[in-house]
Amino acid sequence: MQASSQTARELFEAIKANPTRKRFGFGKMPALINIDLQKAYTCVGEFATAYETDPRQLEHVNTLAAEFRAKGFPVVWTYVAYMDSGEDCGVWGTRTDTPDSLQNIKVGSRRAEFDDRLVIDHKRDIVINKRMASAFFETNLGSVFNFHGVDTIVVTGGSTSGCVRATVVDSISRSFRTIVPEECVADKHESPHFANLYDMGLKYADVLSVAETIEQLRQVPSAAGARP
Repeated sequence: MQASSQTARELFEAIKANPTRKRFGFGKMPALINIDLQKAYTCVGEFATAYETDPRQLEHVNTLAAEFRAKGFPVVWTYVAYMDSGEDCGVWGTRTDTPDSLQNIKVGSRRAEFDDRLVIDHKRDIVINKRMASAFFETNLGSVFNFHGVDTIVVTGGSTSGCVRATVVDSISRSFRTIVPEECVADKHESPHFANLYDMGLKYADVLSVAETIEQLRQVPSAAGARP
């Protein structure tokens, strides 16, 4: 097989300009799930684990969340945090014991806190403490979406190559229409970010601009009892 000389960004831009498959599109009941937008990953310069791709990422996420709430659609926020002993992190957390390692994100710590720039409605939004990459793995997310009749999931957060991708793959595996707003996901480095946008766009999700995501969302009729 001949190796491509194109960068990951170039590969992604090529399929964005010339899509090779039909889009999943929005169904009747979309939900927004924001993956691990906590200080361990959003405070660039403070924590070694933090990453940033689009500097307006959190602003875009807040805009999306407001649009979803106004239409009466579910908004979910996940965060990673473990007990002080780290006994609940499993084999995944044993790979490293550095201060910035995964199992050292403790419940109640600054690293576990949501970023202060986020607008979270704690009376309405759903908050889930997850312990593995996918937001679906051993959480009640599937039951929550079943209760709300969700058929479409919009995924934001980080990292593109890690927890976002794992959630996207689990989402499409459960037959949810899956959408990723490009500016709303982030990773530590450009190459894995665009490589995974490329791969998800080919196989698992509609990778759209945030503007197009909002445009399509506004065409979906509001849920019963929605309050603008």
